Order: sequence, then structure tokens, then C-alpha cells
Amino acid sequence: MRIAFYAPLKSPTHGTPSGDRRVAGLLIQALEHVGHRVELVSTLRTYDGDGDARRQAALREQGIAIAHQLVAQWREGPRDARPDLWFTYHVYYKAPDWLGPVATAALGIPYVIAEASYAPKRAGGPWAIGHAASADAINRAELVICPTRDDIACLEPVVAARDRIMLLPPFLDAAPFRTALNARDAHRARLAANHDLDPSVPWIVVAAMMRPADKLASYRALAAVLARLQDLSWRLIVAGDGPARAEVEAALEAAVGRRTCFLGELASGDLAPVYAAGDLCVWPAINEAYGMAMLEAQAAGLPVVSCALRGVPDIMEDGRTGLLAPPGDEAALAQLARTLLSDAPRRIAMGHAAAAFASGERSIEAAAARLGTALARVEAGRTARAAARTTAQ
Repeated sequence: MRIAFYAPLKSPTHGTPSGDRRVAGLLIQALEHVGHRVELVSTLRTYDGDGDARRQAALREQGIAIAHQLVAQWREGPRDARPDLWFTYHVYYKAPDWLGPVATAALGIPYVIAEASYAPKRAGGPWAIGHAASADAINRAELVICPTRDDIACLEPVVAARDRIMLLPPFLDAAPFRTALNARDAHRARLAANHDLDPSVPWIVVAAMMRPADKLASYRALAAVLARLQDLSWRLIVAGDGPARAEVEAALEAAVGRRTCFLGELASGDLAPVYAAGDLCVWPAINEAYGMAMLEAQAAGLPVVSCALRGVPDIMEDGRTGLLAPPGDEAALAQLARTLLSDAPRRIAMGHAAAAFASGERSIEAAAARLGTALARVEAGRTARAAARTTAQ
């Protein structure tokens, strides 16, 4: 199929790295893996973080205009150049999809959403426009793909039918992480030499942008957790940068002194060797949808210690690939980290299990196969309904 792909929150071509950008790119890769031709049809970002009704209305008009332009271009062009299906990634009240519903209604093609969320408490508030648009889009979608079980309960009241919801847990291309893991000793020796790190002690690896709000809160919680572990030998390696870097550095230095090695922002290809060189990933994941960085850490052979919050239980397997503490319980999180820092055989066994988990059931190949089957069902259902209408006429 030819698939029109759109990401209203952040385009896969956006200049700022993020989990959202990575997931959009992975979805495109998965769709192409099963033979679909994917076209990114717009980079319009509909995100409004301030609850500005005028801005939301302006984005709505801009989005609808772009949708009509696309439809006109496709109708004027060769029929085999038109999309057979529209695929939108990440729809929620702050970043609604103004293009997909208009274009799919005009062209009579299926509409699919991956990672939608619906928050009833936003009705009538400062994001009322986006809230209503998101509810409408979710109701129109012939398939709503959810990466976590956490989102499904809120979606059920607004999706047209329960069987249109599909759980597809987060996935990745594990190949670069496997390659890095195979060269772990070399990567560890290089990092040790370049950053004066003691390779005989465990290294805790974290990769996260340094932004205000939730990311900063996670870094501060991490600092509080690590402050409880100062009687143990370890080093913290942090990959990331951003506007809150000064606050992050201050929080970690105040908590654990000079045990932290800051690598700054790394290109995605440079992260795998850093993960592979480490021993453990510890991340509080405050208010994160699920946390792709933790799946990447597992793919490179690191067990993860985090909190059982939102979609985190869908990114790992508690007791197999890592350990989960109750949400917000810094003491419990510290105790779990202590358990794995103090027990090298268990830590290493969990790391092997984590790598197998990411390379197997959470691989891009496994996700692509499931996506391909689901989209084939959507297309078959649309064809069957069209045939039934023709017969009835």
C-alpha cells in the first residue's frame, strides 16, 4: 500500500532529538519493512503548550487548508500516486490531527492512528479545541494502535468499537545495539580512558534530554535515589543536554559530588556504545509515556531499574529484564538499584535477558509483522464494506 504518514506533535524530520521523533521514524521503518511505500505528507506541528485558543484555532485552519491542498494534488495526479491509507502518529489534546480526518473523508481511505490519548478532564478547558478534535479523530479511526495498556481504558469510551484498538508495545531496531554489545570491552575501555572512569566498578548509564518540567523532575529524583547509594562504588554516565542542564548538573553534584560523567548530547548512533559499556540503567521516568531510552538500554544489555508508572511496565519485564519500584517511591527505587549494583551475577543475567527481550519480541521485525497483519485487516474490512454497499445499491 501507499501510506500517507503524518506526526502532528513532532515530525520525524524535526531538528530536536526526542523519543517522539525516534518512534515516528521506527514506525516508518516498520511499515516499509513489510513492503508499504510511506510518504511523509506534512511537517505541520499542531502543538500548543500554552492553552492559547486563538493559536489552536489558527492551527486548525492551517491544517484543514493543507489537507485540502493535498487532496487536490492527489486528485489531479495519477490515481496510482494517491495514498491507500492515512497513518497518523501521536494524537492528543495539545497536538490534534487536523489533516487526517479531512483527507481520509475526501479520499475514502482508511484512517489509522498510532499512540492516541484521550483525557476527559480537558473538556471545556483551555485546550477544548484540541480535545474535541482528538476525540473526533479517535472515533473516526479504523484502527487505534496503543503502545501501552495505560492508554486503552481512556480510549475505549471514544473509539468507535473496542475491536479497533490494538496493543503494539514499543519496539526498536536492535541491530546497532547488538553490534555495540558484541564490542562491549572495547567501548568500555575507550570510555574509561577518555573520561577517567574506573572500569572495575559498575557504571550507571542514563540518556535523557535536559528539559524543564518532567525530565528535570526525573533527574532530581535520580539524584535523590543515588544519594542513598553513596556507600557503594559506582559511577554515573549521563548522555543528554538541553536548557535545564545547569539545574541537572547542580542537582547531581549536590547529591553525589563528582561521581557523574556528563557526555553531552550524542547522536543516536553514538548512544549504543555508551549503553553497551555500562552495567545498569536507573531512571525514575516521571510522567513519561513509556521511555524509549530504557528499551534502548535493554537492547544493549543493560537491566533497568525504574518505577511502575504509566507505560513503563510495557517497556520492560519486571523481574526478568529489570526491576520496578512503586511510582514515586525513591527509597524503593534506591533499594532495587542497590540490589543489582551489589549482585553482579544477577545483574549480568538480567542484562542478557534484556538484550534477548529487545532483539526478539520487541524487535522492529516482530512489530512490522504485527503491523502488516493489522493493516491488511483494515484494508480487507474497507473493501468488504464497499462491496456490500455496491451490492445493496
